[in-house]
Amino acid sequence: MNILITGGAGYIGSHVAKQLLETTEHNITILDNLSTGSKKTLDTLKSIRKFKFIKLDLKKFKKVNKVLEKNKIDTIIHFAASIVVPESVEKPLKYYMNNTVNTTNLIKCATENGVKKFIFSSTAAVYGEPTDIPTGGIDENYPTNPINPYGMSKLMSERILRDTAAVNQDFKFVIFRYFNVAGADIHYQPSTINHQPSTKLCPRIGQSFPGATHLIKISSECAVGKRAKMSIFGDDYPTNDGTCIRDYIHVDDLSNAHIKAIDYLETNPSDVFNLGYGKGFSVKEVIDTVKKVTNTDFDVEIAPRRAGDPAILIADNRKVISQMHWTPHYNDLDLICQSAYEWEKNNV
Repeated sequence: MNILITGGAGYIGSHVAKQLLETTEHNITILDNLSTGSKKTLDTLKSIRKFKFIKLDLKKFKKVNKVLEKNKIDTIIHFAASIVVPESVEKPLKYYMNNTVNTTNLIKCATENGVKKFIFSSTAAVYGEPTDIPTGGIDENYPTNPINPYGMSKLMSERILRDTAAVNQDFKFVIFRYFNVAGADIHYQPSTINHQPSTKLCPRIGQSFPGATHLIKISSECAVGKRAKMSIFGDDYPTNDGTCIRDYIHVDDLSNAHIKAIDYLETNPSDVFNLGYGKGFSVKEVIDTVKKVTNTDFDVEIAPRRAGDPAILIADNRKVISQMHWTPHYNDLDLICQSAYEWEKNNV
């Protein structure tokens, strides 16, 4: 199979590429403009096995079309997008152009070049600011109501995929709505502890996104001294400790679902799936876990609430587990935090 990964030098895209390179023999082409993606990450992926890299921005419509034609792409896994929520509020047109318009053209090129499968990186932000969340979490039928341009740009792309597939019988898609993706490559190397053979967690790739806003990433940066302190945005929410509760999923588990989606579309119709673990941890619990597994301490300040932060956001993941037979392997907050920390420590 000829697979194109857009944004494959980025955080999640590179972890999907890693798994495809390690576990399959598919021909992999990574397309990335390297605006936030990492050249170092690409070099690491090259040590696994050969793939093709094309430095290109998706707004170059004619060149994108030639990439699909020349490489006879039959599956696209689409990650390339702008992803910072506060920036999307300040620069909405950037998000609609980069996310929705570029995705629309990519879908158009896909249908014109016989691409059969399109796997799309969406977000739980399409649900907006949920209220009256069911006990089991938010399922895929929960009403969508984005409250920022980032979430809306993704929801619009979802609709374009649905409408396109409705009139193209040979074109199918899987949409994944991510909850809070965290952690780094689960990779162990031989080690010695107390003169005894052992293994050490040594992530080869991780979250290199500049100015990241994710909690576990920021906490890990504090633990290694890259940041002097961090903030908790609001401690007066209706939760046990007053801080927001989120569903954190390890990036390798999330990536594995994308690999499964390729085979899933062979015999199943297009569909939408949440990706999370179905359980949540508060901001304070996450920070305490990072301090515990790293044996460090750092300053944490309480800051005002941020607009649009729901108190609780947890996925109902029963659909992806039952229909795609997806099995999480790293559903452990300690391991998620440890892997993120080891990545930061090795990339100071």
